[in-house]
Amino acid sequence: MAEFVRSDPSMWEAVYADPSVPLDRAVVRQIIDDQRRLSRRWLYPIARVFSRLLVALISIVKRVLPFRWMSLGTMDWLCVWFLRRFVSPDAVDLLIRHFVIETNLVNFIIRNTPVAMEPVTLRPEALAGLGDHAVVEHDINVYDVLIALDDVPLTRPETLDFTQLDIPPLDAERQRRRLLRLDIQTALCFMNIPFSMALTVEEYRRAVHSIRFDDSLLEILALVCDDDTFRHWKVGGLSLWMDSNVDVPQMVYRHALVCEYAHARLVKLAGGAYPRQTSVEFD
Repeated sequence: MAEFVRSDPSMWEAVYADPSVPLDRAVVRQIIDDQRRLSRRWLYPIARVFSRLLVALISIVKRVLPFRWMSLGTMDWLCVWFLRRFVSPDAVDLLIRHFVIETNLVNFIIRNTPVAMEPVTLRPEALAGLGDHAVVEHDINVYDVLIALDDVPLTRPETLDFTQLDIPPLDAERQRRRLLRLDIQTALCFMNIPFSMALTVEEYRRAVHSIRFDDSLLEILALVCDDDTFRHWKVGGLSLWMDSNVDVPQMVYRHALVCEYAHARLVKLAGGAYPRQTSVEFD
């Protein structure tokens, strides 16, 4: 009888090789490297609990003192400063990339439906572009397009318009010296604190609830493209479920991945194909 040899596979290598992941291999490697940061293993579990407890306390107190504790401009400055000094360039790059990708998705829907709405313009190319109320604006863009789609028939047009699916060169300020290089999930935990302080209770609820429209956008893309693939990434996030008492950083991270998947599918439908590398090693 042949001797059984126990395999010792690498989780990261399997994640990278997973053929069901539609993303560019370079982006997959970037996401994996971010997940493997020491801050993701050791600091994120603590930051996750700390952030959620503090945001919950802020939410309770703000119902008693319902005024804006921090201006949106101050929030923008604080978040950009934090990203410059404490977050890894790769994580910053992924964050900027998300803003571009979500705009591309919204504009694809606008261009391929008879909706009375002009394409949105939020496509930051540098870290500084995450200021100027970009965080609030990118949530509002989702609400605007959904409201504009009221009573609009959602069917595949004769010819799909794949304009503006590009990702421009992004400047994450890699040359800047950083005190820490946090992963993106830990960074989101800390950034959610000034976000909850700057927004009113209703503005914060609206921002959190925008993530529940992921399934709605996937369904719209499935109908417009006549492609069931988009439906595979739904999680049953019903938009009629009004609940802001959730793990916001975790939901935002999944939201960013869903947008990446949907965008990669559009790129493939447009005739693009992401290259695959076969000789990548993980330590």
